[in-house]
Amino acid sequence: MSSTFGNVLHLSIFGQSHSPAIGCSLDGIPAGIAVDQEQLQAFLDRRAPGRDETATKRREADAAHIIAGVVDGHTTGAPIAAIIENTNTRSKDYSELRRKPRPGHADFPARVKYHNMHDVAGGGHFSGRLTAPLCIAGGIALQALEARGIKVMAHVAQIGGISDLPMDDMVYREADRKATLTNDLPCIDAAAAGRMREEILAARDELDSIGGIVECGIYGLPAGIGDPMFDGIENRIAQIAFGIPAVKGVEFGMGFAVAAMRGSENNDPYRVDAETGEIAVESNNAGGILGGISTGAPVMWRMAVKPTPSIGREQQTVDMDAMENAELSVHGRHDPCIVPRAVPVAEAAAALAIWDALLEDAAQR
Repeated sequence: MSSTFGNVLHLSIFGQSHSPAIGCSLDGIPAGIAVDQEQLQAFLDRRAPGRDETATKRREADAAHIIAGVVDGHTTGAPIAAIIENTNTRSKDYSELRRKPRPGHADFPARVKYHNMHDVAGGGHFSGRLTAPLCIAGGIALQALEARGIKVMAHVAQIGGISDLPMDDMVYREADRKATLTNDLPCIDAAAAGRMREEILAARDELDSIGGIVECGIYGLPAGIGDPMFDGIENRIAQIAFGIPAVKGVEFGMGFAVAAMRGSENNDPYRVDAETGEIAVESNNAGGILGGISTGAPVMWRMAVKPTPSIGREQQTVDMDAMENAELSVHGRHDPCIVPRAVPVAEAAAALAIWDALLEDAAQR
């Protein structure tokens, strides 16, 4: 399985949803990067399961145990290794899924590819549980970027047909960040968060699930980072974003909306900033990236997250052992909507992609 990422950074994620532990190794980290363990754990807590009635009832501490690469609060330059113990598993809930694949899940193609030797409990290595070690690595990357004046922030932009207020695509707003950390759901607008919460609970009560969109901004990234063609900023973010289970679409700036625009509308005019004397754009339809390279404006991107495929409502499937049609009602503990918990995962993904690009840029100079 390809569970690695990075050009200069080398992130590898291991484990399954119900294995004794999950974890990651992160190589290529410079020595001397400050790592605040309490800040890292607070970040992980935002993704952890069982914290709210809109999420799965599986409750895990998601305590990050860094076992190598960090000493006295700083990176040593050696590979970082970290694990999270799985303590609240119920594998019996998944026994039927080895022969009855869930519609919308990887059960069927995984059985074909891995000759029925894969782990089905909790989704195995295909589970969103694997985003927890991603957040360990991403949480360290976020701290490294913040030390350089680069801030990464995400929010729930949409759940079902309910939308949050948009993020500012030109300026980082601390008030928006505080709102996402204190509202019922990680939204800028408290009223929208409340309506989204009701929508999630309604789907849950109907034994169903619902999807949405996470929007993420990267503020303070200087111009000139990234490469054209295959190692652009979009490429790097999209690669790691599509490694997040349930992500089905990624767009940057105006995204697909540019298809309905003219060049005169889409192009971002340049001006010399009167205060700084530097070149800046007056708008940010490009999402802070042109030709794969950062423009100096905030990098703005969004990811579409599908509804959780594991639902209690009866669905049509097959019995792969008997080779006959069957019905399936999924048991176990599953999120009726994984979008709120995906918000810190988007921040982690963006931070890792940007830190990797910065390290590569520094090595080329």
